[in-house]
Formats: sequence, C-alpha cells, structure tokens
Amino acid sequence: MNIKIDTVHFDADKKLIDFIEKKVNKVARKSSNIIRADITLKLDKSETKENKITEIRLEVPGEDLFAKKQAKTFEEGVDNALSALEKQIERYKNKR
Repeated sequence: MNIKIDTVHFDADKKLIDFIEKKVNKVARKSSNIIRADITLKLDKSETKENKITEIRLEVPGEDLFAKKQAKTFEEGVDNALSALEKQIERYKNKR
C-alpha cells in the first residue's frame, strides 16, 4: 500500500509523519483491499484552537473511502479520521 502525505500551510516533522504512517498501516491490516492512502493535513487560519484539518482518502477497488476531521492536534485528527474509516471499511467488507 502506498501512503502519500500532503501538508498545506506548514511542513510536517518526521515524528508526525511516522505517527501517521504507523496508524494508517495498523488500519490497513484490517483490509487487504486498500491500494493507497492519501492524507492531507491543513492548517486553517481561523482563530479557534481546533484549526487543524485532517483528510484521509483510502483507495479500495470499486470506490474511495473518505474521512475529514478537525481537531486541536493533527494526531487527534488522524485518530478520529481513521476511526471513522474503520467503520467504512467494515461496511465495505460486508457489502462484498
């Protein structure tokens, strides 16, 4: 599985990238059908503390699974988005 991480308005440090790859690989073990993961991290310019947006798109045969979460930290956003994607993976596996 390929993992592509894009950042908008900032540069991610190695610790954050390693965290994301570890979490995505953990979720990917639940389904061997995942071809690719595209992760986009955005730093919103709003005044609120929850200004970090995480978008994760998992490419699986026949469709894409997508989750977008906004949180105080990117780690929290990744956890929340992957939690939502785990539910989508289960529905996808049940449909097949």
